[in-house]
Amino acid sequence: QLQLESLEFFSVFEREMAEPKPKKMQRATLWSEVVEEAYRFQLAGYRDEMEYMAVNRVDSVDRWPHNNYVKKLRRKDGCFYYYDRTRECPEKDLMKVKLYVY
Repeated sequence: QLQLESLEFFSVFEREMAEPKPKKMQRATLWSEVVEEAYRFQLAGYRDEMEYMAVNRVDSVDRWPHNNYVKKLRRKDGCFYYYDRTRECPEKDLMKVKLYVY
């Protein structure tokens, strides 16, 4: 059991080291496609696309073909979020969206 726990710690540690840390964070004030993208990832429990791809070990995200918005994301508990083709981020939630700079 001890060996299994150390392997789990090592894989978490490895993932943390491979994932770059943001240098700066700011809140959104106006809606844009960048804010919409961040809103969809943060609603699913991730910081951004980079964290999503590192945690789920995927190369790409399911997107709508006509506007390239995120279509489907897997949450950390294994369930899925399905998003509409149009804007999902309401005006009242704009200040909740965090935009990260690397």
